[in-house]
Amino acid sequence: MMPLIEIDEGSGFCFGVVNAIKAAEQELEGSPDTLYCLGDIVHNSEEVSRLESKGLRTINYDDLNNLSHCKVLLRAHGEPPHVYALAKEKGIEIKDATCPVVLALQKKIRNKYNSSREENAQIVIYGQKGHAEVNGLIGQCNGDAIVIEKVEEVEEYIDPKRPVILFSQTTKSLDLYEAVGKAIRKHLQKECNFHQFDTICRQVSNRIPHIGEFASAHELVFFVAGRKSSNGKVLFSHCKAANPRSIFLSSANELELSMLDPLPKSIGICGATSTPKRQMEELEQRLRNIFEDEKA
Repeated sequence: MMPLIEIDEGSGFCFGVVNAIKAAEQELEGSPDTLYCLGDIVHNSEEVSRLESKGLRTINYDDLNNLSHCKVLLRAHGEPPHVYALAKEKGIEIKDATCPVVLALQKKIRNKYNSSREENAQIVIYGQKGHAEVNGLIGQCNGDAIVIEKVEEVEEYIDPKRPVILFSQTTKSLDLYEAVGKAIRKHLQKECNFHQFDTICRQVSNRIPHIGEFASAHELVFFVAGRKSSNGKVLFSHCKAANPRSIFLSSANELELSMLDPLPKSIGICGATSTPKRQMEELEQRLRNIFEDEKA
């Protein structure tokens, strides 16, 4: 008997990624000029390959230094000011697909940094070191920011005698962000000002409780995401916590028959904000083909 197979309607691209991909597709279809993208447009190798087959060329920062008089797409993660300055210097036309939520956060950090120089406040960002979005945020304050990845780093990196202004990468966990904020309050001397801003994207953070509910509703869960997706790693950890029989796949081609043993009564398919619905549908079809073949 074929199990019930359900794709999570709450999974798939967030609107920031959708906008970036639409911008790339429109530019590729409407212009004969080569379109470069600074970094992977999304942390999903299959989607990157699909767009590259249409003519998109993915470049790194070293490549950017060697380009001039061309078009470069900035992905949803955003970039620091020096990238815009370099592009202007080299006559590069920027196609800016930075997520509006990230743009608003960049502006807020830049304004708070500039207005807090007199009190020598520490700009602290809760996020993943080296992540493209975080690098863009650090750039808003001339590199003068402290990145915290976990509560344990608060005492190590933050001066308890200086004020703190705390922000978060938009895709981080709201609960962990609150925990970092509490740790900083406890660490600072009483006379030091502390300001914490809610900068987490709800379209992303709300997926955490939802993914747990979805995973709990099925005997077996397949979580589809790119191996480099930080959001995918976070969501899969919550998926696995809710249902230990959760399996991470980067594509339908990684599915193995042994993963279906013992045969479940229901299978859930979900993914990250960087996972196209197409990939989840491909996995669903592959599963249905397996069960149809067995029935035959």
